[in-house]
Amino acid sequence: MFLLQIDSTVSPDTVATAAVQAAQKAQELRFIDLLFKGGWVMIPLGILAFIGLIIFIERYITIRKASRNESNLMVQVKQSILSGKLDSALALCRNSNTPLGRMLQKGLLRIGRPIKDIEGAIENIGKLEVSKLEKNISILGIVAGIAPMLGFVGTISGVIRIFYNISLSDNISIGIISGGLYEKMITSATGLMVGIVAYVGYHVLNIMVDRVILRMETDAIEFIDLLEEPGR
Repeated sequence: MFLLQIDSTVSPDTVATAAVQAAQKAQELRFIDLLFKGGWVMIPLGILAFIGLIIFIERYITIRKASRNESNLMVQVKQSILSGKLDSALALCRNSNTPLGRMLQKGLLRIGRPIKDIEGAIENIGKLEVSKLEKNISILGIVAGIAPMLGFVGTISGVIRIFYNISLSDNISIGIISGGLYEKMITSATGLMVGIVAYVGYHVLNIMVDRVILRMETDAIEFIDLLEEPGR
């Protein structure tokens, strides 16, 4: 009877309050705390994420500058050529400081030579400009491939550590297994996230470069056609 009376003094509200407090304590584990519990693998993953972010931002800004609309430049150069003002056209190309401007400048400097020579000079400059735009983009592809593998390495390392701890304690408990697993799965999740972001950034930059190449080729063809017009 005495024990029943003690049990009856514990109200359902008290039990509910205790459960809520326990849940709140479990939720206090912040995302940054989880990252720190990922182990040594989080260090190279953090370095890869930092490198990928820097490369993406730098390349994005560079390619955006190169891809800005240069239709006005092409119109002005065309007018200068038709008017016979080659010096004015060269000055326009030099002051534009863009891949298209440098390509047209090289073509203008070759005026008077066979068209094939002019085409070859423009093509060579175009290849150099494209290589400049694609600089370091391949590193994003490497990050996209390495990051998930590093994450899985962290998970495998964690599983090995779990079984090692079990062998030492000779005790297969949920605490030993789940505690280590959820911490080491953090490395897999982080590696996948870094890899996915780097993969998307890699293809976004390549798409931007392809658009710049298409515009450069179109303008180069228009420039060559202009030179091949009768009387040029």
